[in-house]
Amino acid sequence: MSCRCPPRPARAGSPASTLNKPRIRAALSAALALAPAPGGFTVAKHAARVRQITGHDGYTTPQAGYDPRRYHVPLSAARTISALLTLRDHVIAPILAGVRSPRMGRKPKIWTAADRDYETLRIGMQTLFRHLGIETQPAAA
Repeated sequence: MSCRCPPRPARAGSPASTLNKPRIRAALSAALALAPAPGGFTVAKHAARVRQITGHDGYTTPQAGYDPRRYHVPLSAARTISALLTLRDHVIAPILAGVRSPRMGRKPKIWTAADRDYETLRIGMQTLFRHLGIETQPAAA
């Protein structure tokens, strides 16, 4: 998001750890949903959208922004936000969930290229964890 305000000091923590916070993911999702607005969107609209996404009333307008009256999400930023949310929710989370549970039985009759890619990543993650000395527990039966 771009805004007409002085830059804020960088916060501690990596972008990956920040993206693990539900509030940040909701804020990014809200910004992405409001991005097509022709004149940008207000902080109040952003806060309302976050509340709608999360179902909680605790996200306030002051949390949504400090001084700027309107936000505008450039196309390149919308692409980045979309890529980050998609990677976390639809790629990384399923891979990490699958690392713990070994596949039993035969493969499905229809095995797509994406299925093969996920399986390769899952096996690679198991190998990486073994090399790093990280144990994964088998899934509970």
